[in-house]
Amino acid sequence: MINDLKSINHFFHLSQTKNGVHFDPNEDNWKVLDSNKCVYFNFNRLKLKKKYLYSLKKIFKWYLENYSITHASNMFEQFVSICSFLCMEQTDIINEISDTNLINYRGYLGRRKEWYLGSLSGFLKKWYEMGDSCLTKEAYGYLRGIKIKGNTKGEAVATMDPVVGPFTDIELELIQTAINNSYAKNEIKTDDYILIWIYGSRPIQFAQMKIKDVIFAKRNDSSYEVFLNIPRAKNRKGARSEFKKRIVPNSFSDLIFNYTEEIKNKFKDIFPNVSEAPLFFNNTSISYNEDNNYLLKYHLTTSQLSSKIENVLNHLKLKSERTNDFMHITPIRFRRTIGTRAAVEGHGSLIIAEILDHSDTQNAQVYVESRPEIIERLDRALALYMAPIAQAFSGTLVKDKSKAIRANDPEADI
Repeated sequence: MINDLKSINHFFHLSQTKNGVHFDPNEDNWKVLDSNKCVYFNFNRLKLKKKYLYSLKKIFKWYLENYSITHASNMFEQFVSICSFLCMEQTDIINEISDTNLINYRGYLGRRKEWYLGSLSGFLKKWYEMGDSCLTKEAYGYLRGIKIKGNTKGEAVATMDPVVGPFTDIELELIQTAINNSYAKNEIKTDDYILIWIYGSRPIQFAQMKIKDVIFAKRNDSSYEVFLNIPRAKNRKGARSEFKKRIVPNSFSDLIFNYTEEIKNKFKDIFPNVSEAPLFFNNTSISYNEDNNYLLKYHLTTSQLSSKIENVLNHLKLKSERTNDFMHITPIRFRRTIGTRAAVEGHGSLIIAEILDHSDTQNAQVYVESRPEIIERLDRALALYMAPIAQAFSGTLVKDKSKAIRANDPEADI
């Protein structure tokens, strides 16, 4: 085991993430690109005994090489959280993490947040299995023995939360009308208008899109049918390694065609192959976009793209009929609206999961179970099957046998 912090400097070779982004694991503050945003792993935030720093870097290096940068970052922040709790509880420097520490941390989180420990459990167990961790044998056994429920899913959808839940039909129509009117008055730029109308995927997916992801298929009448190849976000592979094809409404075909031609002209002297230019580009220079080999050079970052949408929509100052206050408009609410509307139209969890690019139906099932319209439709469908059974067991209460239809039948008595 390496005990001296200085002796581990430059022990690692230059590493790269699953997405192919290089980083130096010998530094104490890693600067790593997540598609097109910067994520920091600052090990100076951890009040951990120095002899464990090497093995900790080793496990996070492994996570970055095998999982998404976002997942690795989440594990880092969760680990920072438990370390902060331990320092607050017992000492300034952490020498070990015992089963008692974990039990106390679980109690500190409470029932609503104990899933934090459940999420971190896999990381801690992997760290122990790789060796030289500060997790005790008893703590490892405790983590292997407990079962913690995941975070509550679908609450905003199930309750139709007026702030963070799906938009109602009236709210969505109000947004669409306001966008169209603003664009007609040249108050909204073309890229903003297109982005808002085709929106529904995660911001990171649109942030990764390039010109070549817009596919034009010419019809016999010389018009175009337009498809979008939208990069998948939550997959086990690298950025832009898998795609979902999505058709664009005919009314937007010409608009998108003209827009892509404008971008090609803008980037023709920058990209040898202009089809590699970003579909939604960044006008300002970004320090980590200066690498000519960087996959997403000149792309908007995920946070920039989210802010871009929110700024345009919130500038409209639209009021909700439910709250009589300005609507809180965010990208996630559009996704929840799409899932909810798909459920109302009768689509099952498999189709909804496909529409929302979910890897399983766990989250999509929330939409199916939450809508009153769906419950009513199920009631009607079940009635056709249950009615004969209900009639078979139905009867009329009578005071005496003189009023009974089968008064002389002893088997009719109940």
